[in-house]
Amino acid sequence: MYRFLLSRQWVILTLLTLVLIPVMIELGFWQFHRHERRVAQNTLIADNLATKPVPVEELTSPGHTVPRADYWRHVTATGTFDTAHEVVVRRRVSSDERVGVHVLTPLVLKDGKVVLVNRGWIEAADDQRAYPRVPPAPRGEVTVTGRLMADETTGASGIKDLKGLPDRQVMLISSAQQTQLIGRPVLGGYLEQTAPEPAGGTPEPIPDPDHDSIGAHMAYAVQWWLFSSGVPVGWVILVRREKRDREAAAGESGSAAGTPEPAGATA
Repeated sequence: MYRFLLSRQWVILTLLTLVLIPVMIELGFWQFHRHERRVAQNTLIADNLATKPVPVEELTSPGHTVPRADYWRHVTATGTFDTAHEVVVRRRVSSDERVGVHVLTPLVLKDGKVVLVNRGWIEAADDQRAYPRVPPAPRGEVTVTGRLMADETTGASGIKDLKGLPDRQVMLISSAQQTQLIGRPVLGGYLEQTAPEPAGGTPEPIPDPDHDSIGAHMAYAVQWWLFSSGVPVGWVILVRREKRDREAAAGESGSAAGTPEPAGATA
């Protein structure tokens, strides 16, 4: 009675079922691992934001690549702002989703080294090729506190980022790129300034990264696993329905074949 499973239609359906089950299970684990990474990142952010600030040179140096374990750690830097080499970073979004620029100002430390300070967000100029009106950085010696971040990269060299861009505008924050532009050794990574607060509230400080939401990855994982368990159940239901329909059809054929002719039907 199950010989119909050898038909072309049912072979294809069975093979499709066998393929879908492991694929859905794997998709569930993919979402589960994304959930785990999000939880781990939230924990890292919360822990690093809670640390006491340390001098920036304890965590980075010229040419240093900031490891993920040090992202968002609070650091301090004392020096004077070099506004002559200040640049803006294009296509940055404010806390309320407005597109503008970030103000990146080098801070020259007492030993002559430089650390890049992202002072925050401002509106871009109406003419995208024009340099915007940037609020002045504090003059004289200042101590800046901020979150340590790694250089931004796209896999290409930082200097290629400059091609075709207006003067003093960049797309990425790169200490290697700024080293060549400034002519001084620049510490790896950069600071997102949190203190002192800017006069007049501008540039707008960059808010702390979100470390509360975990997204819907776990829910998606459970859904994929439920789908994977539903596929074989659906296959069994279809097989039983096909068997029942074939038995019913066979019974009707047998009944029709065994029905006697009515009396007087012959001449």
